[in-house]
Amino acid sequence: MTNEEKINVVINIYGSESQQIQAIEEFSELSQALAKNLKGKGDIDNIKEEIADAAIMLEQLQIIFKIKDEEIYKIIDKKLDRTLDRAVRDKGLFTCMLAKSMATGR
Repeated sequence: MTNEEKINVVINIYGSESQQIQAIEEFSELSQALAKNLKGKGDIDNIKEEIADAAIMLEQLQIIFKIKDEEIYKIIDKKLDRTLDRAVRDKGLFTCMLAKSMATGR
């Protein structure tokens, strides 16, 4: 059974309203794990678990609201471009080019 099939079974069993509430809870748990990390009490394994839970819930929400991956990727591209433009404006082109170089190893 694929992950999408498993997710559909879960949605059919619990219902879309219940899974929307579950998504809120999972996002909150990720937020708490990140807050603990910022306080120096983080646990990388817990953060991984919470990211996985949040990712599962994001997939469920896409299915519940019938949102295709392509729609999300298009919005992500636009938002990343806007964020990069803002970073260049706020931090300067050299800083952004240096960060990109560090991220890509070039």
